[in-house]
Amino acid sequence: MAIKSKTIYVCSQCGGETSKWFGRCPECGEWNTLEEQVKNVVTGPKKSGMSTGASSGAKAVEPQNIHNITFGDEDRYSTGLGELDRVLGGGIVKGSLVLLSGEPGIGKSTLLLQICEYLGREQKVLYITGEESEKQIKVRALRLQVESQNLYVATITDAQTIVDTILRQCPDIVIVDSIQTMHVDSIPSSSGSVSQVRESTQLLMRVAKEQGISIFIVGHVNKDGAIAGPKVLEHMVDAVLYFEGERNLSYRILRAVKNRYGSTNEIGVFEMHDTGLIEVENPSQMLLSDRPQNVSGTCVACVMEGSRPILAEIQALVSKSGFAAPRRTATGFDYNRTSLLIAVLEKRAGFFFGTLDVYLNVVGGLRLDEPAADLAVALALMSSVTDKVIDQSVAAFGEVGLAGEIRAVTSIEQRLTEASRLGLTKCIIPKRSLRSIKNPEKYPMDIIGVSYIGEAFKALSR
Repeated sequence: MAIKSKTIYVCSQCGGETSKWFGRCPECGEWNTLEEQVKNVVTGPKKSGMSTGASSGAKAVEPQNIHNITFGDEDRYSTGLGELDRVLGGGIVKGSLVLLSGEPGIGKSTLLLQICEYLGREQKVLYITGEESEKQIKVRALRLQVESQNLYVATITDAQTIVDTILRQCPDIVIVDSIQTMHVDSIPSSSGSVSQVRESTQLLMRVAKEQGISIFIVGHVNKDGAIAGPKVLEHMVDAVLYFEGERNLSYRILRAVKNRYGSTNEIGVFEMHDTGLIEVENPSQMLLSDRPQNVSGTCVACVMEGSRPILAEIQALVSKSGFAAPRRTATGFDYNRTSLLIAVLEKRAGFFFGTLDVYLNVVGGLRLDEPAADLAVALALMSSVTDKVIDQSVAAFGEVGLAGEIRAVTSIEQRLTEASRLGLTKCIIPKRSLRSIKNPEKYPMDIIGVSYIGEAFKALSR
């Protein structure tokens, strides 16, 4: 057998390979994503017949009955941050591979170094960096007040050396920052390429599963906000966490877009300080803390982020347009959904937006994807276009249909409990959702059920 070099083209988005260059990837359809790479191919005489496990030296594995497999609280590590534990599904699972991604400077490395202080009390933590030196990590650790005696730091960029170091040190937790700086010597491409990221992750995944070591890897994002590297990277890991937030705001939101050990609907809220990230245990109070007084165009929505109800302030500004085509902008809310609600208000409620600019904003950098926020958005738009103030003690939630009907939503009692806890005295909800309230007397507020968008506007004056 002989080793022969072969030129191939690999897509930086999906990892698909082709022998010829194309302007558009034949696998995922993205343009200008094929990159030239050199691949070593082993050539030799072909064996006839089907290869069997016996001939290749492979050994059969004895499967275990699922009832004989145990999993308990001892198989998870608490990070010391309740918000991070919530997103992970209760803590770090032994032998899991977790990918943490986000914009540069958002706080990924800060978060991971910060949890080393708590983890280092009982577990041995190995922090491997390919972007900073040991002294730079020390400076950041001093600022974050991380002084654990079980934290070990190494600057390594070779993936195989990382595996050898892990096997020699036998840590409980490993942090790799970042996967785009790692490389495998047997692959001729540069660090950060599709092949390097894929093979480096494969090595880390193998050692995590075989040794039962939990590994965090940091991933960069591209200009579109997606994780840089092949899409297969997200399929290989056990959990994918996104760290979101505006650079000019102090609040950060942690989301799980994939989690094999928990729900993907939970979020964690943090606030960035000079000494690191601080947990925000009551996001609703934080989001409503600076509400303006006696100003039109604002309404409170209650949305569910996993099992947690969150109250968010929605602001709308409707003004006369100076252009032939009026402007429509939405921050923190889907733009197409905003256009749909404007059309419903024009057709079903008689409000005119044809020559008016519409600006919609969700305060605090939160993004509302649940349809239950529709009613609050519609009320905020109505308040701004008519310049009528909505009382600060009013909250609203419900899905708005194309016919102007208000459709029922889930988790009614959790939403009402959160609204009453923060002192709101009136809540406008879908009429069909009233039947889901088992004991209305326990909520010290006026609960109004509405069936159509027009009834919601009239309910504000009750």
